[in-house]
Amino acid sequence: MSEKPLSKLMTTLKSPRVSVDLTGVKEAFNERIPIDLSKVADAINEPIPKYQEMFTFAAGGIPLFLFGIQAVTGILLAFFYVPQWDAAYESVRHITEGVPFGWWVRGIHRWSANLLILFVFLHMIRTFIFGSYRKPREFTWLMGVGLLFVTVTFGFTGYSLIGNQVSYWASVIGTNIAGNVPVIGKYLLYFMRGGWEVTDGTLTRFFALHAWVMPVSLTLLVGIHVVLVRLHGPTRVDPDDEREIKFWPDQIVNEVIVLLYILILIMVLTTLFPPHVGERATPEQTPLHIAPEWYFLWVYGFLKLVPGTIGMLGLMLFVAALVFWPWVDKVLQRISPRLDLSVVLGTIVALLVIVAIWWQAFFL
Repeated sequence: MSEKPLSKLMTTLKSPRVSVDLTGVKEAFNERIPIDLSKVADAINEPIPKYQEMFTFAAGGIPLFLFGIQAVTGILLAFFYVPQWDAAYESVRHITEGVPFGWWVRGIHRWSANLLILFVFLHMIRTFIFGSYRKPREFTWLMGVGLLFVTVTFGFTGYSLIGNQVSYWASVIGTNIAGNVPVIGKYLLYFMRGGWEVTDGTLTRFFALHAWVMPVSLTLLVGIHVVLVRLHGPTRVDPDDEREIKFWPDQIVNEVIVLLYILILIMVLTTLFPPHVGERATPEQTPLHIAPEWYFLWVYGFLKLVPGTIGMLGLMLFVAALVFWPWVDKVLQRISPRLDLSVVLGTIVALLVIVAIWWQAFFL
């Protein structure tokens, strides 16, 4: 290329006609992610609203505590676990019946996993009720939704590793549901199973997800989520209530007390309802009655009522609405400035999910 055309090209690129003003984009980004390292460092001295002494406002710290329990007990279980269907069942049985206090460690792992999912749900509900997803906290909400999806995936891959009937058929049903995703369903199913059937390759992939991918993803999301929460500070539910407490020591002491109660609850549940192994997985014998874990019961019930691609499209629409809710909420506020339609719709959806879980668990 000669120098003249090159010079002309450089002049064109420098021309004001092709310049882009990113000032608005930068301002919007800085408003939603106000990076201020000094504010993060001083978070321990930050005053917070007094109403956050309530138990419901410890729901954010409880999942972090439960994730720590999951990490410790998961590492201990991994020393004995073998990710192959026949060997998996025998290794879990050995942990439960042969390893000293193995049933105790497995029970703590199991109950802390269920409580982790429960408190992530409760934390999301509290965030929704108080409108903590609204401007400028949209990215905080996105990180929270990501944490919800990762936590549920944690649970699904975890109980799919046992190697019993429930574990095997949960893997079959779960991957079949993924196979109904429009366009990419069959590719997604093949990727999750490592083939067209549920085999040892499927269990290996689930173990990799459960032991490596999900912990790393959860750690990253928690880190970003906590930093964003500290940068924006707590949501003021009542702007006129100026009563405050200190993050240290007031809120920290409250959190520790709540976490001790949670730890006692886990110990009690593990003692009263210890883990069992169940029947060995038999792919040739389909159980008459099988259902997923409680947090998937509403999905299971919905897909029985609306099966196939239509049902999957409905679930995808629900997930999309959950992810983009801060922007959906803006539209609803324009439609009805006086009545908070977000709370109305959120309450209806929450009640439907609770009723579906209850109905599936006790009547079907």
